[in-house]
Amino acid sequence: MRKLILVLMLTLVALPVLAQDVTPEPGFVPTTFDWTCPPEFAGQSLNIYNWSTYVAPDTISNFEAACGVTVTYDIYGSGDELLSRLRQGNPGYDLVVPPDQSIQIMIAEGLIDPLDLSKIPNFANLKAGLTNPAYDPGNVYSIPYQWGTIGIGYDRNKVGADITSWNQVWDYAGPVAWLEDKRPVLGVALLMLGYDPNSTDEAQIEEAKQYLIEKGGNVVSIAADDGQEQLARGEVDIVIEFMGDIYQVQDACAADPACTQDIQYALPEEGANIWVDNMVVPYGALNPALAHAFIDYILDPSVGASISNFTFYATPNQASVDAGLILPELLESPTIYPTDEIISKLFYIAPNLDQEEIYSFAWDEIKIAVGG
Repeated sequence: MRKLILVLMLTLVALPVLAQDVTPEPGFVPTTFDWTCPPEFAGQSLNIYNWSTYVAPDTISNFEAACGVTVTYDIYGSGDELLSRLRQGNPGYDLVVPPDQSIQIMIAEGLIDPLDLSKIPNFANLKAGLTNPAYDPGNVYSIPYQWGTIGIGYDRNKVGADITSWNQVWDYAGPVAWLEDKRPVLGVALLMLGYDPNSTDEAQIEEAKQYLIEKGGNVVSIAADDGQEQLARGEVDIVIEFMGDIYQVQDACAADPACTQDIQYALPEEGANIWVDNMVVPYGALNPALAHAFIDYILDPSVGASISNFTFYATPNQASVDAGLILPELLESPTIYPTDEIISKLFYIAPNLDQEEIYSFAWDEIKIAVGG
């Protein structure tokens, strides 16, 4: 296992050519598990489309070995990128991992197929609070993969203080990057203006757009899941990013004697976005049966724990927690496994199909005006 240094104090509260190359890090402990693959899949192939930095080094290779199959693992940078690709027609993916905010849209547009839960017995391992979600009652179409928050990553050596408020991001005199994810970022703006982060009021969305344009003077980049790398390279001092990505950069810096950064992650006192990513089978999948086997494999307690321990995202797998497989220092971190008090200040995205186009237009105008 990689050296783990976490700050446990919370400052409040056809296929794409891009494929992920996951190389085991020195000290990584290979995953051991009891999951057995049904024999009928030997010689078959599985095509997966997922976020980057979102599996352990041996997650894919272990599945290939267990089933005697070949996996093509491609990555995307944002939920909008995933939606855009599938709207053009599934190029051959068997399993994709969209955020919760995309599920209802994908169901409404016929982009994903129903699941057969009888083929996923490890569904029973999931935490009750993360099953039967409002965006997919009964988990007809989706299975939780990982969950977490979008907050603020920063180099405390550059910033000179702990970040406790979104206002520190807006007012910062140095370079800042925003995440390319319209609803969470616009949700923060709505929250700061005193509105519902899921507002359907066009006037309020317009006000949120103007708010972000006014606050975007220090933005040098609006990046699709790359802000953590910009932070690591010293190109920006503050980023709006996924928690696990920031902790991965923090961990890499701690293991590098030449790194002089002090990478931190904060959930501002005003609140932030909480999300759940899900495994789904897209319409037109070539091998949905093997996709179901992969979902069941991911829900094995040891496999799920290995992913969460390596990526610093929170597991939805209660069996992993109950078996003591999640690293204690992760479970004790209030920014990785927030308390109920902290969660009360966070917001989920509730897609409104009638308003998504308005949010998209507002976000496009923000990106043009800010120029990141």
